[in-house]
Amino acid sequence: MNPADSEQGSKLQEPKATNFSPNLQGRYRTDQVFKSISWVATFTGIAVLVVLLIGILAGGLSTLDFNFIVSSPSRRPEDAGIWPALVSTVYLLVITALVAFPVGVGSGVFLEEFAKDNLFAKIVEINISNLAAVPSIIYGLLGLFVFARIFEPLTGGRSILSGGLTLALLILPVIIVATREALRAVPDSLRLAGMALGSTRWQTVRSHVLPQALPGIMTGTILALSRAIGETAPLIVVGAAAFVPFAPEFSLDGLRSSFTAMPIQIYSWVGRPQDGFHAIAASAIIVLMIVLLVMNGTAIWLRNKFQSSR
Repeated sequence: MNPADSEQGSKLQEPKATNFSPNLQGRYRTDQVFKSISWVATFTGIAVLVVLLIGILAGGLSTLDFNFIVSSPSRRPEDAGIWPALVSTVYLLVITALVAFPVGVGSGVFLEEFAKDNLFAKIVEINISNLAAVPSIIYGLLGLFVFARIFEPLTGGRSILSGGLTLALLILPVIIVATREALRAVPDSLRLAGMALGSTRWQTVRSHVLPQALPGIMTGTILALSRAIGETAPLIVVGAAAFVPFAPEFSLDGLRSSFTAMPIQIYSWVGRPQDGFHAIAASAIIVLMIVLLVMNGTAIWLRNKFQSSR
């Protein structure tokens, strides 16, 4: 063998020098530091939540009873109740969910599955992303102009229906974004398999893609409704009152009547100087949390049911 060839082959087999350093000890140390920071952040959030819950329970359990739930507001804290605000809040949540969920899911399905990749679709996508960060009071001004004034013959002006439609607009971008992200998580092979068997695009989306994405869509809807239940600024702009002595009726006329909401009632009581109103405000917060837990529990049950059936 030629010595020159042998020397050239040995040079080719020599590993190239690199600047990479494994530094396993440093990596493990960085991993432990990041893990410790994560644990501290988690326990800090839990500790703050526990302190808030203990404070609310300590201040509100003494005045929380059946009479408080079924009574109307009063200028005397010992006679005041939460019933009109509770009924109005349930009304608002039902209207918001019935409007925002089908419209939001339908819009997300269209934009993700059927819309062409053109300038119009890009403009709509950018605007939806921007609308998710718009302050809630802007939605209140929009609801006041559109629902309480333009469509006053239908909604009754500053009514529960106007408030529910305004909250639906508020959470609509969140549901659309959540729907699109859930649809993107579904593998394209499922779509191709459905259409390869002769299904149309709509049949594939309806029978295969949408059921797979529904748990993620329900998660986004839960978060959106949780935001809507605590909003006060858009409802105040639309016309929610701080004092409503009677609960709205369970009828079409009740949807067009004046209303209040539990966050607004709580804010009204907290702003008063008497300690008795502060105590019943804490009781109202407990009731609001129970309503939120019931709503989220129902949505989580539906999500798990669809996920298990899938």
